Amino acid sequence: MSSESISIVEVGPRDGLQSEPEVLSTDSKVKFIEMAIDAGIRRLEVASFVHPKRVPQMADAEALIEKLPQRDDVSYIGLIMNERGLDRALATKVDEIGMVVLSTDTYNRKNQGVGTDESIAAWRAIAKRAQDSGMRTNVMISSAFGCPYEGEVAVERIVDLATRVIEAGPAELGIADSIGVAVPTQVADLLGAVRDVIGDLPLRCHFHNTRNTGLANAQAAVEAGVTWLDASIGGIGGCPFAPAATGNIPTDDLLYMLDRSGIETGVSLEKIVAVSRWLEQELGRSVPALVPKAGIFPTRNTATP
Repeated sequence: MSSESISIVEVGPRDGLQSEPEVLSTDSKVKFIEMAIDAGIRRLEVASFVHPKRVPQMADAEALIEKLPQRDDVSYIGLIMNERGLDRALATKVDEIGMVVLSTDTYNRKNQGVGTDESIAAWRAIAKRAQDSGMRTNVMISSAFGCPYEGEVAVERIVDLATRVIEAGPAELGIADSIGVAVPTQVADLLGAVRDVIGDLPLRCHFHNTRNTGLANAQAAVEAGVTWLDASIGGIGGCPFAPAATGNIPTDDLLYMLDRSGIETGVSLEKIVAVSRWLEQELGRSVPALVPKAGIFPTRNTATP
């Protein structure tokens, strides 16, 4: 059943910036996040606790989180891959930790250095430690619709992984098309199969627009009753460990689609477009999102940052 409201997880500060060649200053990242919050975003992936040699754009994770405004109505998510990442996260004011489990052993080893089974075991230990510390936890099955190294991924494989990872009691389960290969019929079929095994646990989806199907897939997820959708302001970002995996779906374009469809998000499209235009100045080039280029229809006054 289609949702009448959708909540947005803004992933631009983490998944967006981690794949861009420019490294923004900590203060610029803080402004980026503050502007997103001012636009109505209430949940953001702000950093990943990974080795700076692997993802230099995230080297200032602790310094960034220390500078962020502490608000009861905003949740900051830190992405981790292992116990060391959790140690770092627990030493900060981050509200929530997320972990990714890749759908195939090959991609999981490229991304995390271990096989999928080892990552699931690590996730279970990490989830317990984090939850014992009072921290919200989420887990995402990535490349759920296809792997850049092993090709097609069976629905049964994702259902099995979902069954195993939710045993650790996450607050939600994420399903990601991190290389942008899915089409809407796949999204509907997979989410239906996953829903059969996870019950009422909230579902979150993360799509990339690599092959120009990201927004169509987001619409399919909405129709399947997904609670949360990830998006990146300006459509920046991708995955540094997958070949050509560019193009998070733009928050701007997603909001335009949802707004015109009568689906509530609580986020100002005008202010998000203004953030994209600010981001273009910071990066020194245009961003992939189309709404900042074409404009909002019907024409409305666009807020300035």
